[in-house]
Amino acid sequence: MAVSANRLELLQIADAVAREKSIDRMIVIEAMEEAIQRAAKARYGAETEVKAEINPRTGELRLWRLLEIVERVEEYGRQISLKEALGKNDAAKLGDYVTEPLPPIEFGRIAAQSAKQVIVQKVRDAERDRMYEEYADRVGEIVNGSVKRVEYGNVIVDLGRGEAIIRRDELIPREQFRYGDRVRAYIYDVRREQRGPQIFLSRTHPQFMAKLFAQEVPEIYDGIITIRSIARDPGSRAKIAVTSSDSSIDPVGACVGMRGSRVQAVVGELQGEKIDIIPWTNNIADLVVSALQPADVAKVVLDEQAERIEVVVPDEQLSLAIGRRGQNVRLASQLIGWDIDILTEQEESERRQKEFAERTALFMNALDVDEMVAQLLASEGFSSIEELAYVDLAEIASIGGFDEETAGEIQNRATEFLDAQERELDEERKKLGVEDALYDIPGLSAAMLVVLGKDEIKTVEDFAGNIADDLIGWTERKDGETKRFEGTLSAFPLSREEAEDMIMTARLKVGWITEDDLPQHEVAEGEDEAPAEGAVAE
Repeated sequence: MAVSANRLELLQIADAVAREKSIDRMIVIEAMEEAIQRAAKARYGAETEVKAEINPRTGELRLWRLLEIVERVEEYGRQISLKEALGKNDAAKLGDYVTEPLPPIEFGRIAAQSAKQVIVQKVRDAERDRMYEEYADRVGEIVNGSVKRVEYGNVIVDLGRGEAIIRRDELIPREQFRYGDRVRAYIYDVRREQRGPQIFLSRTHPQFMAKLFAQEVPEIYDGIITIRSIARDPGSRAKIAVTSSDSSIDPVGACVGMRGSRVQAVVGELQGEKIDIIPWTNNIADLVVSALQPADVAKVVLDEQAERIEVVVPDEQLSLAIGRRGQNVRLASQLIGWDIDILTEQEESERRQKEFAERTALFMNALDVDEMVAQLLASEGFSSIEELAYVDLAEIASIGGFDEETAGEIQNRATEFLDAQERELDEERKKLGVEDALYDIPGLSAAMLVVLGKDEIKTVEDFAGNIADDLIGWTERKDGETKRFEGTLSAFPLSREEAEDMIMTARLKVGWITEDDLPQHEVAEGEDEAPAEGAVAE
């Protein structure tokens, strides 16, 4: 092909390729310019710096040789002296370039093939960039496509302007697709990879269900109803919690639709997956009761620090609450984001009796009292020696059969027991090499210092280097499974806020921070305080 041939032919080729590949026309023209530059270099010598330019309106091609202006010429094909450059252009200066026009060239077979490869590669790169930018902005959307092929259980989907993949583990179990089938899926990731952008689709992602509901329920699309949480066992069962910003609209009823038409449309797309729709509430106890339906719940006990819920159900409701292979309780746990332990009323009764016996034995041994007195203390709700030592004396004296003298004696014995225990722990703390200065951090007891010492935390500086998770532990939740990691002081009733305050105090003492850096814990006027740990809802 001769470059000097029909100028409009170049523009027609550029327009055709740009339309076919859905890319910018100028990208194709730039690819042609680069291809021509390479061919011209082969014609005029690899050491020659050539620039080609195609006029995007007329198709006219111009070639130049670029010469860098230098003080002393070392490469004659690429450089020109300042003196010689000034003879051509009075404004020439060191570091600039002088251009010299070159005559048009004829493309040989090899040069034409090389130019074609350059253009094809440039166009392919531009097409990949266009596809990545288009679909990277669409992460979180549902797309429709047709099945192009199935490879080792993975489904390759033709989206029209790109290809996507649904990996085998992102397909609903027992779901089969064949060539040409229409498929709807959720874009959950778009990545740049060496072989081009990869678009990953899913039909098991919780947000796929959320987007399907948004398509079927106008109130969700309009933002009146919000999906607060979703838990799925793809292809089998799902739970979805919804709330409405308009008190006149029932969020559950709106999602179900007239005679179940809306929810059935979603169920049909998900291969018959059963969906429980429950109303969302910020009261965790009420939420867990709804989440465990159809089972009846007798009692809920919350442990907010560990984000754990203990649920008591009637004996005959246990299998219903747990569900087949633990499905019901697992989905409820995923929906709420807390761990759920289920007990029957009989199991709870047996556990209470065991705890009562343990507390009775503790009081008998620590306070040197008979079994009747120990049982009276345990039945009144006292669970530790610390409670007896620091509670108001009148509270012990109010127990039936006790007077002030008896109450005072019990409290004295509790105090003596704790003092003796403290002395033993302090001796152990000293043997471990834990410094006395740690006592200056409010909230740290001798028992805590012993545990810290065993974990090689022996100075204020050692303590200051911790974070709250190191002390009280943390919980990780992944793919519906919860894993608990214990902290150094997990055995003690220490809240996250208390742990953070201790650490900040230690950092202040070692000079890592100033008083201005300390957090201010204030409750705004009219703001409700968080429910206490162990709050019970019946």
